[in-house]
Amino acid sequence: MQRDEKAQSSGDQVGAGGRPKTVHVKIHRERCIGAGHCVQCDPDVFSQDEDDGIVILTNPEPSPAHYDAVKEAEQRCPSSTIQVVDD
Repeated sequence: MQRDEKAQSSGDQVGAGGRPKTVHVKIHRERCIGAGHCVQCDPDVFSQDEDDGIVILTNPEPSPAHYDAVKEAEQRCPSSTIQVVDD
């Protein structure tokens, strides 16, 4: 199924631009190696511990406007620490 078809078939769960209306971000801190790609992608959603550089999730349910940035952070994370669940 093509992305556009998937977006259309999910009906009212999809907002403007094919983004989900609700975005949930989960992190697995035990996996984090402190690379910082997540903070570079979206500093409004991610931060890093000052002592060890481990990710801190500052906004677990960002607005759909952050969807592309958090998906990029998920993809760029070298330790698969970030999980984006779009409803």
